[in-house]
Amino acid sequence: MKKIIAILIVVLVSIPAFSQLKVGIKAGLSTNSISMGDIKTVTTGNTTYAIDAVTSAKYGFQGGLFVRASLFGLYLQPELLLSTRTNEYSITNTSPNISQAPTFVKQNFTKLDIPVLLGFKLGPLRINAGPSGSILLNTPKELIDSPDLKNLYSKMTIGYQAGLGFDLFRKLTFDLRYEGSLKKYQNQIENLTGTKFNIDDRPNAFIFSVGIMF
Repeated sequence: MKKIIAILIVVLVSIPAFSQLKVGIKAGLSTNSISMGDIKTVTTGNTTYAIDAVTSAKYGFQGGLFVRASLFGLYLQPELLLSTRTNEYSITNTSPNISQAPTFVKQNFTKLDIPVLLGFKLGPLRINAGPSGSILLNTPKELIDSPDLKNLYSKMTIGYQAGLGFDLFRKLTFDLRYEGSLKKYQNQIENLTGTKFNIDDRPNAFIFSVGIMF
């Protein structure tokens, strides 16, 4: 929370230095995927599970408000967006004398995203990049259906966005961005003995959005 509050303070202090101010609404789709370095194993009692990420992209939604403050071809654009994403994993019981096909589990996330982008304009074309804070709003489904295990989620994370934009008629705005994470999103599973297992998955996404400025 301290990091996001610091970002918001910097934004609020910086906006008065810019001359032109516009407010807009936007919505778009994201293609989400996750990557894991290797298969993770989680043990509780005599039972061991292997967890692997399904890396094919899943679609998510993103929509909300933005403010654009411009000066001499530069602009600062903070946004407040509600977004969704889906992660999918294969879970396999690898305990001795167990022969079992993997179970596929999908976890749905609802987040409040707060990107703050600094960019410059080349005619109607824009190039921008900046930090993005995310607050987890829901409690996703447990990865492993066992009373001996529970997921521990990072409620807040910091990542980044970078990409290109295009403005049309000074009203319509189009953006294509890449979003990456600087921290694990769902990072641990804990068993009854208090042992924590790092999942170490990092989400990334390509986001396409359309907006209207007022």
